[in-house]
Amino acid sequence: MSDKVAFIGIGNMGLPMAKNLMKAGKQVKVFDVSSSVIDKAKKENLSTVENIDSLIEKDLSFVITMLPEGKNSEDVYLGENGIIKKVSKNCLLIDCSTIDIETSIRIGKKAQEEKIKMIDAPVSGGVMGANKGTLNIMVGGSKEDFELALPILKIMGKNIFHAGEIGCGNGAKICNNMSLGITMIAASESLMLAKRLNIDVKKVHEIMKSASGNSWPISVYPPVPGLIDGTPSNNNYKPGFSTAMMTKDLKLANQISKSVKANTPLGEKALKIYTEFCENGYSETDFSAISKLIGDDIWDYQLNIKKNKKK
Repeated sequence: MSDKVAFIGIGNMGLPMAKNLMKAGKQVKVFDVSSSVIDKAKKENLSTVENIDSLIEKDLSFVITMLPEGKNSEDVYLGENGIIKKVSKNCLLIDCSTIDIETSIRIGKKAQEEKIKMIDAPVSGGVMGANKGTLNIMVGGSKEDFELALPILKIMGKNIFHAGEIGCGNGAKICNNMSLGITMIAASESLMLAKRLNIDVKKVHEIMKSASGNSWPISVYPPVPGLIDGTPSNNNYKPGFSTAMMTKDLKLANQISKSVKANTPLGEKALKIYTEFCENGYSETDFSAISKLIGDDIWDYQLNIKKNKKK
């Protein structure tokens, strides 16, 4: 296989992922529908193209997509100019988007019909993980395609898991992010309670990191400023992983839970809380800023950001 990689969707997550591939010596070409995003890629010395067709070459080894929603993935792979019918049989398609399971399976089955290798490989770890190349990657697809993808996935991630057949990567990611959304709220409530009890929040944070109340939002990605350097809460909640994206993932979790008759009351409540935060104009802040909605006036910091307009 050649070192040629086409990367479609280079937003907050995709851009650092593509940069790491370039740094590892891969011949990376990128495309995004946003001209401002393309400008950022050029500043990072990434090779850009004006349309998806320009990415497709005979000796292309990998196509990686990192797109917002299922409809975007479906359009790129199965649309009028869908790439499944354009790439060679030697090319492996890797969809790193977090999308609904039904769409993921539908795309994967179409690839199988065309005898094209494909996996779904959504990621977790946020922009920090994408920059450091330490993402967690959950893969759905055949064992053979998983093994074929491992060398390229290890450039972008630290922990790579084979969750099962096509669609299982997104299923695992949806389960993970439902838990993440819930635990971020729990961490916010716990630290807010400490503040209202006039206990030093930093001390409570240190205690929780070593005690049974620990979680990823506590130990790695705290929801309030002043606890861990380099986190969105210490950078005016610049995402990171936006509230809009967390809300999208919780909607996916809610939908799939209902389809399999799974009772997820905390997931449903978390969706309502993040939806309210979006409706208040904070959809583009990092999702850890949910602490401000929960803590309200108890915190002495302000969300000094421009609210997005309500639609």
